[in-house]
Amino acid sequence: MTHPLRDLVQEAFAPLGVLARATDHFNPRQGQTDMALAVADVVAHGGSLVVEAGTGVGKTFAYLVPALLSGERVLLSTATKALQDQLFARDLPRLVQALNLPIRLALLKGRSSYLCTHRMEMARRDTQIPDRHTVHLLSRVETWSLSTRTGDLAELPGLDERSPLIPLITSNRENCLGSQCPKFKTCHVNAARREALGADVVVINHHLFFADMAVRETGMAELLPSVRVVIFDEAHQLNEVGVNFLGHQLGTAQLLDVTRDMLATGLQLARGLADWQGVCSGLERAARELRLMGGKRMGAVKLRWTEEAPEGIHAGAWEQSLQDVGAACVQALQALDTVSEIAPDFMRLHDRVAEVAKRVDAFLNPCAPDAVRWVDVSASQMRLMEAPLDIAETVRERLMKQSAAMAEDGADQEPPPWHDEPMFDEAVVSHEAEDASNVHDHDAEAPPFDSAFPMRPAEDTRPRSWVFTSATLGDDPRLRWFTEPCGLESATVLRVSSPFDYPAQASLYVPRDIVRPNDPAHSAQVAAIASDAVRRLGGRTLVLTTTLRALRAIGDVMKQQLEGSGIEVLVQGEWPKRHLMERFRDGAKVGEGGCVLVASATFWEGFDVPGDALQLVIIDKLPFPPPNDPLVEARSKRLESQGRSPFNDYFVPEAVVALKQGAGRLIRTESDQGVLVLCDNRLVTTGYGRRLMAALPPMRQLQTTEALAQSLEALNLDFISRTSTTTL
Repeated sequence: MTHPLRDLVQEAFAPLGVLARATDHFNPRQGQTDMALAVADVVAHGGSLVVEAGTGVGKTFAYLVPALLSGERVLLSTATKALQDQLFARDLPRLVQALNLPIRLALLKGRSSYLCTHRMEMARRDTQIPDRHTVHLLSRVETWSLSTRTGDLAELPGLDERSPLIPLITSNRENCLGSQCPKFKTCHVNAARREALGADVVVINHHLFFADMAVRETGMAELLPSVRVVIFDEAHQLNEVGVNFLGHQLGTAQLLDVTRDMLATGLQLARGLADWQGVCSGLERAARELRLMGGKRMGAVKLRWTEEAPEGIHAGAWEQSLQDVGAACVQALQALDTVSEIAPDFMRLHDRVAEVAKRVDAFLNPCAPDAVRWVDVSASQMRLMEAPLDIAETVRERLMKQSAAMAEDGADQEPPPWHDEPMFDEAVVSHEAEDASNVHDHDAEAPPFDSAFPMRPAEDTRPRSWVFTSATLGDDPRLRWFTEPCGLESATVLRVSSPFDYPAQASLYVPRDIVRPNDPAHSAQVAAIASDAVRRLGGRTLVLTTTLRALRAIGDVMKQQLEGSGIEVLVQGEWPKRHLMERFRDGAKVGEGGCVLVASATFWEGFDVPGDALQLVIIDKLPFPPPNDPLVEARSKRLESQGRSPFNDYFVPEAVVALKQGAGRLIRTESDQGVLVLCDNRLVTTGYGRRLMAALPPMRQLQTTEALAQSLEALNLDFISRTSTTTL
């Protein structure tokens, strides 16, 4: 299969090709070239490609180079905003420069990532800001707002993503005033969207992709007209992200937010025209009573909801509580009707309350077929959830079918949807069109990209190209763990192995005599093993747990056992993630005592520390999904109804992917050295354990505690030797 793009890609990745000439650290890798050529084929001809590319393959360049050389408009979606920023600020500019292409790039995040200057001004007048620290932080934001071009809050150092200020100074779909906003012309969200409309490559994230689908019901044609190449990096998260967005939810925090906004807006703009205190207190009371239906909770729990009410809640009381929320919404709507003409803020509040009332009505009715309901309850909040079991139908019906339709008789069918549908709300687009002459876009004077790579003509009916890639997508040749729930059974599948020399770079130790994970003593034994290992290595350790309970138990014991050792024990939740990662890296510097980080959840795959700073990863147990989770239960029952084994076809593949992600934290470059300790002897004593072992990189195995100690001490001596040489 040869075509011009394939030849260009082959030349770019050649030993003396453009990448080798333009970048100092480029080394040709056969796996990377194979992946790049596969991407080039699907970009040229259309269709779907699923690629599992092991750590170190260089998958980012492998998909970016053919996409950029193709001249097509590209939509690139990543799992996190952090990876978005890395691609946009580092990887893409380097490649665009190396390939010498006149390409315009754009970064697009969700509304809550951008400063809303209108809400910032409202917050300044709000007398209910919780504390002095938040007031001081608001002053910093106001100063920064005068100089920022993008309004991206990621630019502002020291702003914790958990800060209570963020909801007050950002907008969301519910409270955004759209074209009626007094700050519309200078809106940072609209500026980012305008840049996306004029860009050749737009970097988004999976959450934004599915949020757009769920709200606009027209696929990504709404986000980027005429895009033909769509690439999903870290695609293993796609199904779970999509499931959360494609269902619907109602949260008490959402109710309290709209109550707070309605009270503040009513008192500021329409004091005395309605009983704002009475109306808002009624809605707030109904929200809090709904939360109390879930009982007292110390931590977060999920309640099954397979009958008329969630488990443990009286059906009649549950229905009455939801009806009370609906009645409070009706009262709020009546009050807002009386002032809707005063300011656009009230019209938007009316829409928000009406949407809440609509969701209440939906949850008073039976669950949709092929969906599952549950209730998330924490100490202060409750969230009602309904979601599909996977995104397969959505992908097949709303993405792939649309893409296939483009390849059929172009003259006989209607134009593809992106030719006629607005990217955003019609009012927003029309307003932008009227003011286009007043917009000073920094790209306005740049040579038009169309002159080099013509925009896709209206008569082009080639199918879209879809690329899905990640380091972990399953453990069988067809990658069914990923392709089945994502509706991609007919996609081309490619698996590219890691180029790392794992037998030489990494060791695996499984303690044979440790108790089973369901034993109450297990966490204490993990902590003892970890503490001893950390002392021998001098820190530089990541301990990954499968539950928050184990996180706290192991963290507490390790702090006691390592007290006075000079080694700092960091525990997730005590500091923001960014601070924990910075402190962990600093702990490996000369003169520092070393650090160990005990973490769970996002750290299994969101922790990238190459080099000597991380040389030991300890995993407390095999990461099977919780069997009592409502979504897990529903998926298991569906497999049983199909005559399949939930354990072999769901639980084990889930554990495989999670385990590969966690183990992947250890070796990040060709020169890294380290040890993986997995404190679950089921890995070596069960049949499914052998399947999990086979999915791991081929590390050399350590059979005894003595061998583990020797390996760690050797790593520490080598580290001390090299750091001593560096400081001389």
